[in-house]
Amino acid sequence: MDNAFTAKSLNQQAKDSTYAGALSFMRRRYTKDVSEADAVVWGIPFDAAVSNRPGTRFGPRAVREASCGMDNDPQYPFNSRLFDDMAVVDYGDCAFDYGYNEKVPALIEEQASAILNADNAPYLLSIGGDHFVTYPLLKAHAAKHGPLALVQFDAHQDTWDDDGGRVDHGTMITRAVKDGIIDPAKSIQIGIRTIAHQDYGIEIIDALEAHEMGSAGIAKRIYDRTGGTNVYLTFDIDCLDPAFAPGTGTPVCGGLSTAQALLILRHLKNLEIVGSDVVEVSPPFDHAGITAHAGATVAMYMLGLFWERRFKSAA
Repeated sequence: MDNAFTAKSLNQQAKDSTYAGALSFMRRRYTKDVSEADAVVWGIPFDAAVSNRPGTRFGPRAVREASCGMDNDPQYPFNSRLFDDMAVVDYGDCAFDYGYNEKVPALIEEQASAILNADNAPYLLSIGGDHFVTYPLLKAHAAKHGPLALVQFDAHQDTWDDDGGRVDHGTMITRAVKDGIIDPAKSIQIGIRTIAHQDYGIEIIDALEAHEMGSAGIAKRIYDRTGGTNVYLTFDIDCLDPAFAPGTGTPVCGGLSTAQALLILRHLKNLEIVGSDVVEVSPPFDHAGITAHAGATVAMYMLGLFWERRFKSAA
């Protein structure tokens, strides 16, 4: 029991019952030692940047709980026990003082950079939290990899005006463009169904277009736009229609189904993704864990895509 604490190897499969045991992401061992890790899962329980309904501070915990149903059997659709090859740790959550929200962006960036700059350079999968957390994550990844091609699944563009100082989940893409940490000419947003007055040259596949285009067509547009390299993947759970993700802060009808989104991700196995996050899961507005399960599955697919590039392609 309690593989999150008792695992002797980072590749050890859990024996915990789905309904019991310590809750880490997919029962991975909790540790701050990333020296042997190929990938690190990290929670960022921050939701002080929301414009509508708060609650995403509880997202990392809910996603971890939902992930426990995927830890033992071979992971679908990758047809493998991912952790037989890939060493993954749960790093716990970002540390910050909720009373000093203006200091949080620098703390997220600092702590993310410490993980990314470890000698073994692990892949970082972050779980929010509201979507603002992507901004300091992008800064940390861009410091290591240079300007990034952003692939953003979202209902919102997040390109409203920002004077350079806002802590706001609706303006952080504006900040990222102006700071030069993403290349808008290589960036794309999928599932958009609201309108901001600026797009900064980022390509948009809105939700109606996405429904008509199909998963393979969307994936091709993503490859064509990004060039297939140096990609940061951010998945706002409100990209999904509220029927599939009711537990989020700013729901918008007409979005993707969970199946549509997962199929698009499945087509991205040849994309060089250098980092990723899943954000905006808000358990207080969820029902029967629907949204948390969607978020956990998206996160598992992100690890699976990394496994395919790093391990399966080398086999």
